[in-house]
Amino acid sequence: MTDAAFPESAAPPFRPTLATFRILGSALVTAGVFLSGFVISEPAPYELFMAGLIALWAVFALRISRNVAPLLVLFLLFNIGGMLSLTVMADLSDGPMYVAVSLFLALSSVFFAAIIEDRPQRLGLIFRAWVAGALITGMLGILGYFHAFPGSEVFTLYDRAKGAFQDPNVFGPYLIAPALYLMHGLLAGRLLGAPLRVAGVLVLSLAILLSFSRAAWALYLFSVVALVFVMLLKERTGAFRLKILTLSIAAAGLMVVAVVVALQFDKVADLFSARTQLVQDYDGGHLGRFDRHRIGFLMSMEKPLGIGPMVFSSMFPEDEHNIWLKSLTSYGWLGFVTYLIFVFLTLKYGVAYLLRDRPWQPFLMIAFIVFVGHCAIGFVIDTDHWRHFYLLAGVLWGCFALEHRHGAAYRAEQAARP
Repeated sequence: MTDAAFPESAAPPFRPTLATFRILGSALVTAGVFLSGFVISEPAPYELFMAGLIALWAVFALRISRNVAPLLVLFLLFNIGGMLSLTVMADLSDGPMYVAVSLFLALSSVFFAAIIEDRPQRLGLIFRAWVAGALITGMLGILGYFHAFPGSEVFTLYDRAKGAFQDPNVFGPYLIAPALYLMHGLLAGRLLGAPLRVAGVLVLSLAILLSFSRAAWALYLFSVVALVFVMLLKERTGAFRLKILTLSIAAAGLMVVAVVVALQFDKVADLFSARTQLVQDYDGGHLGRFDRHRIGFLMSMEKPLGIGPMVFSSMFPEDEHNIWLKSLTSYGWLGFVTYLIFVFLTLKYGVAYLLRDRPWQPFLMIAFIVFVGHCAIGFVIDTDHWRHFYLLAGVLWGCFALEHRHGAAYRAEQAARP
């Protein structure tokens, strides 16, 4: 039958199918995750893009299952605590915007969890987009640190690489999940793609080093060791364990060589020596970081509604630099308890599902390791508005939802058997 049998005027109208919407939606999600690496000003392109995407998805296709609903409830309660803290503020100039950003980030986390449960293949797209964004912003930080081109100093702060971020202390931790994703591919994937993965790991490792963030350094070291440990624990074959150990030792040696080479630059060596001191001048002493923590926790015991967002820094020389104290001061007792429950449930489910043989297990493993590390560094740094932290939470709860669905399907199959 020829094309003449179907004149153009008689062609059926194009009707987008569900598959078409899903493909388009996945492409937009990929673009949104990529934009998370560029937050040099606020509102960042990430906020504007993701706000529109979430609203569009909510109208057409977003479904919050009962597996994701607890995350939504917890984050709503957390932000209600933030709204209540506004009632005790004398000056509301910046508080409402802070709470609005918190609410957006909470919804973004629920959004990621929901779309991952809907289609687990999106996990690969999310992490590849994260790697792409991390490599570009990491390269910007490196080039800026070495003043590779005119105006490159915009990608540094206080002689520390910050890439397309506002703060080196956010820039460094943002790069760690993508670095772990590349390392996992190096350890578990084919050797054919090893050179590109090695190059990517070296770029991200150098960028993390040049951020001179002690929290990022500690988080990176913990995450790499935990990744190797969990992979050795999960894999049962001796040959595969030997491969992991061999490649891990080789990668560690290569990174040590890269660090040694970087330290040959006097500028790097001097700042590295200063930053490796366990307690800096602004940590100890009167109204230092740790003294502010003590005073802040005592004060919060008398303030059930908190004191309001960003009020702490007007009372003391600096911000809280502690996510637990931040939840008390900016979200009150309600926010603190809710955040505590959220972390507990995330850790509980993460441990329970960590070693199960599932297609999404590598993504769950990487996100869980980095999440645990973020909870730890949260004692000395404020992770409240870190976009990638909410992305990690969304990935984890999306994987938890997939586990719940898998378990329900298995139980139904067993019940149907004679």
